Amino acid sequence: MKTLYLLALSLFPVLATAQKYTPAEVARYQKQAAAVTIIRDNYGTPHIYSKTDAGVVFGLMYTQCEENFKGIERNYLYQMGRQSEADGATPLYTDVQLQLIADTADAIKDYNTASPFFKKLLDAFADGLNYYLYKHPEVKPVVFKKFKPWYALMFTDGSVAATETGDITPKETQAFYGDADNTIGQLYNRQTITNTRGDRELGSNGFAVSPKLSASGHAMLYINPHVPFYFRSEVGLQSDEGLHAYGAVTWGQFFIYQGFNQNCGWMHTSSYGDVGDVYAEKVSKKDGKWYYEYDGKQRPVTVKKLSLQVKQGDSLVNKIIAGYYTHHGPVLGARNGKWLALKHYNRSYKALLESWLITKANTLPQYKKAMDLLANTSNNTVYADAQGNTIFWYGNFMPRRDAKYDWNNPVDGSTSATEWQGLHPLSEIVQVVNPATGYIQNCNSSVYTASGTASPDKTKYPRYMAPDDENYRGLTAARLLKDANKLTLDGLITIGYNHYLAAFDDLLPPLFDAYKAAPDSLKTKLAEPIAILTSWDKNSSATSVATTLAAEWGAVVLRSLKPPAPGESSYLVKRFHEFLQTTPPATLLGMFNQTVTGLQSRYGNWKIAWGDINRFQRPADGATFDDKLPSLPVGATASQLGQLPSFQSKLMPGTQKRYGFSGNSFIAAVEFGPVVKAKSIIPGGHSYDASSPNYTDQAQGFIDGKFKDVLFYKGDVLKHAVKTYHP
Repeated sequence: MKTLYLLALSLFPVLATAQKYTPAEVARYQKQAAAVTIIRDNYGTPHIYSKTDAGVVFGLMYTQCEENFKGIERNYLYQMGRQSEADGATPLYTDVQLQLIADTADAIKDYNTASPFFKKLLDAFADGLNYYLYKHPEVKPVVFKKFKPWYALMFTDGSVAATETGDITPKETQAFYGDADNTIGQLYNRQTITNTRGDRELGSNGFAVSPKLSASGHAMLYINPHVPFYFRSEVGLQSDEGLHAYGAVTWGQFFIYQGFNQNCGWMHTSSYGDVGDVYAEKVSKKDGKWYYEYDGKQRPVTVKKLSLQVKQGDSLVNKIIAGYYTHHGPVLGARNGKWLALKHYNRSYKALLESWLITKANTLPQYKKAMDLLANTSNNTVYADAQGNTIFWYGNFMPRRDAKYDWNNPVDGSTSATEWQGLHPLSEIVQVVNPATGYIQNCNSSVYTASGTASPDKTKYPRYMAPDDENYRGLTAARLLKDANKLTLDGLITIGYNHYLAAFDDLLPPLFDAYKAAPDSLKTKLAEPIAILTSWDKNSSATSVATTLAAEWGAVVLRSLKPPAPGESSYLVKRFHEFLQTTPPATLLGMFNQTVTGLQSRYGNWKIAWGDINRFQRPADGATFDDKLPSLPVGATASQLGQLPSFQSKLMPGTQKRYGFSGNSFIAAVEFGPVVKAKSIIPGGHSYDASSPNYTDQAQGFIDGKFKDVLFYKGDVLKHAVKTYHP
């Protein structure tokens, strides 16, 4: 049936020879390089200048390669479903999903029919990457020996992993395609499969402040995406064709994902609006071919061959999978005897075009014109500009549907009644425009509390548009911004770095009540830890023992929560309330006792300051943490429990201390006006070379919320120039 064929004779050496470049290609690269100037400032940040936008793109890709070619290649291995060529069979069915979802033939077609100006950018994208590989033969790509212009059209969103799979996991896809003897849909029980949306408490923070709340009388924007450390590069871009932008670029992309230009700025938070749907298809087999039912008729299932290369030892083994498609989209799995087809908009020319046009938008009408392409499937946008506008759009690409259906779960694919009915225009999606309260906040929390009393009316929108519930970060942000007045850039940063752990407003009172009712023996044991928490102000800090107790106990509580069922809220405010209503006091206190005992066992003393065990360290190899090597104490925690900055840490292999690995990445505060003023910080430093002074020169500022000045204008860049060169 859904057989995976192994072509045993198709063995290729993994270590292919280096790509040859023709004299014409080299001459083209060199001509472009001569027209690009790169200035690296005292923090190592590259500022790229050229007469043309294409020249800037060429230089941008070259500088990205200088910093982190491995990161670029890794992102394209993922987006193109080719991780198995580097990593073997483990990610095979993630690759299968991605190849089912995004067809390279479509990307090639998009490139061939692209508008001339955009094709120049795509060509420059590939040329910048290839010129770097030509100039640096010592760099050995794992898979991509030469980049092609259409590759950029396989990665059209700046998110970490923007692909919409409809919560169908790779294991379900493996169950469907990887076992010829499997009875359709019977191998995996849906309740045992993790929701691929994951924990929605670890996302990003975006704030916009109107002129009436700022000290300068100008609008301000706070940019704070939460992703794995070192996931993006901080850059400045400027051309004679109107490009002048600054911000964070995801490895392998040529547009500013989070950032600003001289007139406006944008911060993207992850959107959980329903942008893709799973259709349960009624299938049958006749004369050896598959058919599916649609409006009382039988339609043939389309079959396409997928060819994947899987690393085995020092060779690549070719695996062929027959992929199935209905008119709704690719079949990714099966449940209860029905095939699951995904209708989506994961990869598109328009999405990449929209991202580029946003970077160059100089007015609100231009920005809205870019968003009118309705192609961004994964992002909300917090926006501010020099005219004083502050806006929040929840999502961008939003299919119109019949609201009577439950779109959180697979819908009936056999009827046209469940088809999408076009797209909602930009004016119809949930949004906040110049709110009377003067502020906008989105922390992956409900848009319906984004601006206090000026927030949108939830009853006016279908639930599939904005299903988010409240989270603790959102509660913290709303409380702080509600009382803001005469904010400066530093004041905005102070809000963004607030360490208040709002979850303990809910968690501590029941714990204290449980302690009062505890047996005397347990009361005696826990008297001092409880006293410390009783006097705690709920702000995390490096010197705080209470933070250690709270963070470790909070982690125990988080692990005890039941995973939400499909369609149920995954947001912690609601889940914590339900947990506290159903958990006996003795159980709650037992979890706290477990925490104290665990700390005592691990460290020989439960009374230990958070910064003593919660550390920042940047290993030279990027992976091996070591308690014996220098590290810095960190007062922040992960943001799940309500504080606005995020520092996710954990015990690493062979360590007793916790080390940060994810959280705040590129952070910036921007003030618009006749002159743009901005400050920024990144974890560690800009360089990936452990011997560079820019390897950890921003680490302490990152920990403390002490930002550096952004060098937006060329005159300021020149004053701080350390290295000036052509690619």
